[in-house]
Amino acid sequence: MAAPVIHSSAIIDKRAEIADGVEIGPYCVIDGPVKLAAGVKLISHVCVAGDTEIGEDTKLFPFVSVGHPPQDLKYKGERTKLLIGKNCTLREHVTMNPGTVTDRGVTSVGDNCYFMMSAHVAHDCQVGNNVIFANCGTLGGSVTVEDNAIISGLAAVHQFARIGRHAFVGGMAAVAADVIPYGSVIGNHARLMGLTITGLKRRGFTREQIQDMRAAYRLLFAEEGTFQERLDDVARIFDANAEVQEIVRFIRSDSKRAICMPERRDTVS
Repeated sequence: MAAPVIHSSAIIDKRAEIADGVEIGPYCVIDGPVKLAAGVKLISHVCVAGDTEIGEDTKLFPFVSVGHPPQDLKYKGERTKLLIGKNCTLREHVTMNPGTVTDRGVTSVGDNCYFMMSAHVAHDCQVGNNVIFANCGTLGGSVTVEDNAIISGLAAVHQFARIGRHAFVGGMAAVAADVIPYGSVIGNHARLMGLTITGLKRRGFTREQIQDMRAAYRLLFAEEGTFQERLDDVARIFDANAEVQEIVRFIRSDSKRAICMPERRDTVS
């Protein structure tokens, strides 16, 4: 692979590790022990700071700023990390902060993620693979976003919340509670509107899988009995359905937030 191509106007810290095939465009600044893997491309005016690692073939567009100190008043300059995976795209004005010593100590973003203009990933967040953030999608501190989730434009997720696999957060939603895997939420504060059926079809889930998931959803959020009784019934009736069991495990696992629920007048779908 070819040697790095670095524009003469770029400023590169001596501690930085720049792999072969990296392209660093005009007026970029690398400040700290940054590691750029092979094929990383910084278009122009990109700032990368701190103990930040960026995976192969990830592309950062103008005015992206990653790795600068977390926006946490308790942060006192401790060395923490930001990890960005392979083949990600960070469009203009995207920001990501490293972790804090009072929590995970690392902010991590998986592979094949797409962040549109002005998306923000706060300190100690964990973002999975194949996640999409639309314009101005925002995570508070210590949020977990699992694989294949979509955060729509101007949506904001409260600190410590969890967004399950394949979940869909609608535009301008204010998410203050956990979103179940395959769930679709909208509103301020966000309420559960059903399963993300369109997304499931696009990702190749079978009709039988989706039918089981919809039946489980209807039972789980019905009005009869307590929520715990309905959860136990879903776990028992759909014990052979991996996707339903994933939802059950998600709800039963420890969390600092409640589960995002439907409003009673919403249609259970």
